[in-house]
Amino acid sequence: MDRDNAPPWATGPGEILRHGLELLSRDSDVNRRLAMISIDNSVELMIKTYLGLPRRITGLVITRREYDEFSQSFPRLLDALEQHGADKIDGIDLGEIEWYHRLRNELYHQGNGLTVERDKVEVYAELANLLFENLFGFRLIEPEDDRVRLLGDFMSAWINFERVITRSTTDRRQMPLGNLRQLVADGMISDAEMAEINQIRQTRNRVVHGDLDHHTAITTEMIERLNEITRNLDRRLPESDTE
Repeated sequence: MDRDNAPPWATGPGEILRHGLELLSRDSDVNRRLAMISIDNSVELMIKTYLGLPRRITGLVITRREYDEFSQSFPRLLDALEQHGADKIDGIDLGEIEWYHRLRNELYHQGNGLTVERDKVEVYAELANLLFENLFGFRLIEPEDDRVRLLGDFMSAWINFERVITRSTTDRRQMPLGNLRQLVADGMISDAEMAEINQIRQTRNRVVHGDLDHHTAITTEMIERLNEITRNLDRRLPESDTE
């Protein structure tokens, strides 16, 4: 789906996310703080919007009472998305989303004099962009900065990787690391491949958690290697019979 044919319910979350990225493009301590808050607001609204859509659109059965209850807090909202939309969070760790939400709360409630590093805002923006694409079927923002585009390519490549390893497992709710370990135990992934995957996974996690600057940690070669691993596994791994 392209942006010209975007569903009307995606407009609100999209506008807020775009606003956050516009703030970030005019870099300053204040704008980074406001961008972080805006991006977090867009994440909350996109999840509420998706879970509140009619059953004919999503196929989800959520009562009004249930919706009202989980809409009262961000952690409950994430729990609801995990429960009802597990297929929409491939490659996105909701624990990471919650971590950034808590960082946003610190900025919001204790904002005087506090700031946030630009790379953290860029990573949260990319997580939000990927979640938006998963929920509404199209990518909202294409980054103009080559270094941010590299981050987006890397995060998208990781999503594709997780989809391949998840489809061959019987428990779709299992965490990706658990899926990987099971595939190694079943002899479908070699120890050497697992070591390389772990190295890439650790880089991804450290970037998302703000321990590494994505500008220097992520390279074109790493993305190409991840895509190559994914293609090889895609050819090799069987489809699970579990729906």
